[in-house]
Amino acid sequence: MDRWYNKVAVVTGASKGIGAAITQAFLKNGIQVVGLARHIEPMEQMKKELPAELQHKFSALKCNVSDLHWVNEAFDEIESKCDGIDILVNSAGLFHPQSLLNGDISFIQEMLLTNVMGVVHCNQRAYKSMRDRNFDGHIFIINSIGGHNIPIAPKEVPPMVGMYVASKWSLKAMAEIYRQEFRHFDTKIKITTISPGATDTPFLDNYLRDYTDGNFLNAEDVAHSVLYALGTPTHVQVHDLIVKPVAEFVL
Repeated sequence: MDRWYNKVAVVTGASKGIGAAITQAFLKNGIQVVGLARHIEPMEQMKKELPAELQHKFSALKCNVSDLHWVNEAFDEIESKCDGIDILVNSAGLFHPQSLLNGDISFIQEMLLTNVMGVVHCNQRAYKSMRDRNFDGHIFIINSIGGHNIPIAPKEVPPMVGMYVASKWSLKAMAEIYRQEFRHFDTKIKITTISPGATDTPFLDNYLRDYTDGNFLNAEDVAHSVLYALGTPTHVQVHDLIVKPVAEFVL
C-alpha cells in the first residue's frame, strides 16, 4: 500500500453505504479522496466527523454520474486542484424495483444510465488522466452478486429486479473489455470488480431486505476487499472478487 500513499482517489456514490466505507478506508490508509454523489450534505457531515488530521485529505463534490456534462465538470475541477486521478472507485448505483414488461420506463432508464453509463463516463476521464501522466492506476467497479447469478424467484414474487440485474451483468462484461482495452493501449492500469452479496446498507431497504434471511455483509467488509485488491503487487491483478456472507440465502 505504500505506493498509494497521498495518491488521489475518486469515489462515486461516496455519500453513504459502500462508497462511504471505501472513502473512510482510503483516508485511514493515507490516500486523498474526492467523493462524488448526488447529495453533498452527507459527505460534508462525514468530513466533519473524521479525525482532524484526515479532514484535509477529503473533498466532496456534488455530481450525478449519469449526466456526462456534470461528470466532466466534476473531473475538470478535480484535475485543476490535484495532480491527477490515480484510483477510481465506481460505487454509485441505483435500484428501482420495476418489471421490464410493465415498469416505469423513466426508472428503468435511470438505472441503466447510472449503473452502466455512469461507469463509462467516469472511466473515460480517469483513464485519460492516468494515460496523460503515464501512471498505472487502478479502477474499481463495485458490481454485485446479481452480476453473476440471475435469481429465479418463486412465481408469487413480483418481477422487480430485471434492469438492475441486467445492468450488473453489463458491468461484468465491461470489466473484461476494459482489461483487454488497457492491454491494447499498452498500459498496465488495473481493473477490478468487487461483487458483494447481500450487504447491510440503505441500498438493501424495502424490497430486497424482504427476500434475504438475515445474513449480511457490512459496508466495511466490501471496503476491506477493495484495499486487498489495491494492495497487491504491481504484476498482480485481482480481476473479479466475489464476497458473500456465510450462509447467504439467494433466490
